Amino acid sequence: MTLDELQEIAESEREAQKKITHRINVSVAAGCLSLHSDVVFNILHEEVKKRGMEESCKVKAVGCMGLCAAGPLVRSEPQHTYYRGLPPDSPEVLSAIVDSINGRPVPEFALSPEIPFFAAQKRIVLENCGEIDPERIEDYIGVGGYQSLLTCIAKRSREDVVQEIIKSGLRGRGGGGYPTGLKWSMVAKAAGEQKYVICNADEGDPGAFMDRSVLESDPHRVLEGMAIAAYAVAATKGYIYCRAEYPLAVKRLKVAIRQAEKLGLLGKRIGESDFSFEVEVRIGAGAFVCGEETALIASVEGERGVPRPRPPFPAYSGLNHCPTLLNNVETFANIVPIVRNGAEWFASIGTDKSKGTKVFALVGDVVNTGLIEVPMGMKLRDLVYSLGGGIPDNKKFKAVQTGGPSGGCIPEQFLDMGVDYESLMSAGSIMGSGGMIVMDETACMVDVAKFFMDFTRDESCGKCIPCRVGTTQLHGMLERISEGKGRMEDLDTLERLGNMVKRTALCGLGQTAPNPVSSTVRYFRDEYVQHITNKTCAQGKCPCSKAPSTAAGK
Repeated sequence: MTLDELQEIAESEREAQKKITHRINVSVAAGCLSLHSDVVFNILHEEVKKRGMEESCKVKAVGCMGLCAAGPLVRSEPQHTYYRGLPPDSPEVLSAIVDSINGRPVPEFALSPEIPFFAAQKRIVLENCGEIDPERIEDYIGVGGYQSLLTCIAKRSREDVVQEIIKSGLRGRGGGGYPTGLKWSMVAKAAGEQKYVICNADEGDPGAFMDRSVLESDPHRVLEGMAIAAYAVAATKGYIYCRAEYPLAVKRLKVAIRQAEKLGLLGKRIGESDFSFEVEVRIGAGAFVCGEETALIASVEGERGVPRPRPPFPAYSGLNHCPTLLNNVETFANIVPIVRNGAEWFASIGTDKSKGTKVFALVGDVVNTGLIEVPMGMKLRDLVYSLGGGIPDNKKFKAVQTGGPSGGCIPEQFLDMGVDYESLMSAGSIMGSGGMIVMDETACMVDVAKFFMDFTRDESCGKCIPCRVGTTQLHGMLERISEGKGRMEDLDTLERLGNMVKRTALCGLGQTAPNPVSSTVRYFRDEYVQHITNKTCAQGKCPCSKAPSTAAGK
């Protein structure tokens, strides 16, 4: 397919869309589907059909709209009105939505798009989520899909594309924040007839669902970003490594790949050029350590997913010992808008060192749980209280944990801190892939640290002693403290042992695993002291509060 032919399809799709004067978008991402949004979709479709409105009103299956707390979500156009918590067993309620698009009063369960959760976001990665049908490639082409890819192939050199990404300042959204353009440049310059591009969709953080939602809602966006990357570094083969716990994402990825291949947008001689790029989905077994790039590569090769020492780096010797470019879902989803709008546009968003936007999964003790995308540098207070709607039941904010199990717990004193890579690092946490767990005053920070240390201990591959033994020892001490059996010297031991694990562990899992412990000891030391000296947990979450006399006796 040529660029002209693609534009013909896009124009035809846009003309067809203009004939539809009203649209009812129903979210069919995993969260809303779990609340029976498929039933809501069918009832609305039948209601429109019953009224003879098929030509003017279309009920459309779309991806994630973000506000998970109000699911299943429906949005009517052109009213731009959201409808929350729709009961699938109440056709009368659903028919009120169809009435409202014909000028009837808006039902009381409607949400305005002007509420902060929607209005304060800047959607770049998520711009198509909730707007297009993820299983229909024509929808994606209609909003400009694959135009950036074919334009690069037809009109731009490989080096020019790499330089565009470098100038944009995009950093890898998978956790470490490594400059994306620099990584691309390394792979482009690496010697080798065979090169690979891998998309890391092994999202394993508890409470995180950023990558899953993008794959379920806009899979072609990720595929196009991978293809542009492959063109830039001269790769011909790609893999998307997705965990088996994401069956809907896997299904839609496979559908998208088939559709793109059928139109000649993936596969051999893309855009009738000499460039070829084939993509496969590889399904992982759910090991958290496979989020680390060398462990992921080992798993793709069919080996046990364990990290290996670096150098050599995957950019020079990765999959099958060939140069390999590996970025995560959100990173690839940023490529198309950068190519389309230019590096200067992207670099103008965010902070000096953290450019663009970041997608967060905002969960925990917050009113508006869901998926948000905001400019880098937005204050933590705005994320929690404006977009998030604050803490339920008028309880007090206590901490927010960023970066998943390897992140730190940030206390109230940092609420006015801008959220970017450097600020989070200075506060003792990390950006990670974007998980953000809010905790209210009832949370026990000893219990929180123990939970995350238990997770990383269990997910350690066991290859290196610092991680295998260190995380076990850290968890053991936390367990004793939570049982009321701790000693004051344990606090210094926790910090020393945590620092040792950070310095000596083989991979990122071990190097960041002590963060929940070190950050809670640093900011909530009084709670540890209370557990040790009073042998009780003020929040009633730990074993010592349930059997104080037994704990005290020991």
